[in-house]
Amino acid sequence: MSVLLEAREVSKRFGGVQALDAISFSIERGAIYGLIGPNGAGKTTLFNTLTGIYPTDGGGYLFDGKPLKGLAPDRVTAAGIARTFQNIRLFANLSALENVMIGRHVRTRAGVIGAVLRGPRTRAEEAAIERRAVVLLEYVGIRARANDAAGSLPYGDQRRLEIARALALEPELLLLDEPAAGMNAGEKRALSDLIRSVRARLSLTVLLIEHYVPLVMNLCDRIAVLNFGQLIALGPPALVQKHPAVVEAYLGDGA
Repeated sequence: MSVLLEAREVSKRFGGVQALDAISFSIERGAIYGLIGPNGAGKTTLFNTLTGIYPTDGGGYLFDGKPLKGLAPDRVTAAGIARTFQNIRLFANLSALENVMIGRHVRTRAGVIGAVLRGPRTRAEEAAIERRAVVLLEYVGIRARANDAAGSLPYGDQRRLEIARALALEPELLLLDEPAAGMNAGEKRALSDLIRSVRARLSLTVLLIEHYVPLVMNLCDRIAVLNFGQLIALGPPALVQKHPAVVEAYLGDGA
């Protein structure tokens, strides 16, 4: 398989803290890739440098062979990278369907004039967006809640809705920041099945941050482990799980 994303010596410093220290790895197209490590290891900082929220202090990323350095977040999204956030960021008073439709904004063609005049092309585009949003809600298992306010959904369904909204951007690479946070055991198993399902249906590549180790070990093709901004292990789950530095830094001596 070809490489979709490559990190090359990515570094980021905040004052006296080296959040990322020359991180390098590559993700093959179609893979599910896990990023784990203790709190403060640099995982979300890596997501933020990848998506243009923070500039890197050194190194950079290649996405489908093209550099991302200097791109604003909206241009990174337009290039084919979508993400969810550690803290859910839904429009609580809007319906689930409307939240997913909003996620299509970078793929729409109607400009300000079209939105005001609402000509046939604009109406047709809006209808197509709504149809696609319904399909994505079906994919994540909450189509029946399409007209419910996002803020009224159970926590697990809000997580699913956030994934649907990210999928509305038609990404090639989906970034999930702690998608299982706050879920019970059954919800975590269902989430794992969901990630596999959308990867297969939509030919996605997935990079996820997750603290729940069993989910990562059972779901991911490869895993990268960060600790204090450094990459301490990289490889298939079976090898990473036994790596002495990982056991000491993250999994615990009794793992």
